[in-house]
Amino acid sequence: MNDRFVVVGAGTMGLGIAYVAATAGYRVDLVEVDPDRAASAGGAFGRLLDRAVERGKLSADEAEQGRGRLTLRSDLAEVADGPDVIVEAVPERVDLKRSVLAAAAERRPALLATNTSSIPIAELAGAVTDPARFIGLHFFNPVWAMALIEVVVGPATAPETTEAAVALAGRLGKDPVVVRDLPGFATSRLGVTLGLEAIRMVEDGVAAPADIDKAMVLGYRHPVGPLELTDLVGLDVRLDIARTLQSAYGDRFAPPPLLEAMVEQGRLGKKSGHGFYRWVDGVKQ
Repeated sequence: MNDRFVVVGAGTMGLGIAYVAATAGYRVDLVEVDPDRAASAGGAFGRLLDRAVERGKLSADEAEQGRGRLTLRSDLAEVADGPDVIVEAVPERVDLKRSVLAAAAERRPALLATNTSSIPIAELAGAVTDPARFIGLHFFNPVWAMALIEVVVGPATAPETTEAAVALAGRLGKDPVVVRDLPGFATSRLGVTLGLEAIRMVEDGVAAPADIDKAMVLGYRHPVGPLELTDLVGLDVRLDIARTLQSAYGDRFAPPPLLEAMVEQGRLGKKSGHGFYRWVDGVKQ
């Protein structure tokens, strides 16, 4: 199988997308301009494969094949023209995404997608040469474990592009929902609402973070509480999404001062080792 899948951005989401693509049989180019982050992603990719073998999800041979399918690149210009898929997975900043998408479009992929959780597809489509082949693919963290993917249809997205994206989701082992192109789509509007209110509850001294999370896990059967989920997603990511939604829908999505202060202090959650919880070697304390 020689299908080619390109991921731009080797952060948490980009790494996860690259992993599920490689284990689905794609040859994957993972593009990351920061050499330290690229090296870290390469090591993390190998550890994901090792853990999959330990859990019986992959055989040793399958894991070795997965390793062989990943190539780290430092620039999109190193990627050969005409890949089957390019997914942009850089941080939630419009200017950055538009710049990356413009460069990605020059590689002439059959399908070009943005992994965004809140930015309207229409706001990004102006950066690409063929918006009919452009779509949103909102993956969920951790990508290798979460079955859901939002397929976000932009105003110019062609029906065959939507069909191709739904088929891609199936190949990656994901269960898609197709949503209209409105800020926050379906999941971010609901999920961020809950997360922001939980942060306000911490501000108000309603309860400790662990007890707020326990209330949602035991009382509403959520698999993880909203504050732990904020740590997993990244407080900086949640802040970017909240600001995008505030711009679209008003101050009901205004970020709490506590969230802004924690991001300013570098308390970003699991990836920094400290958010609403302490994290040591990726494990909540």
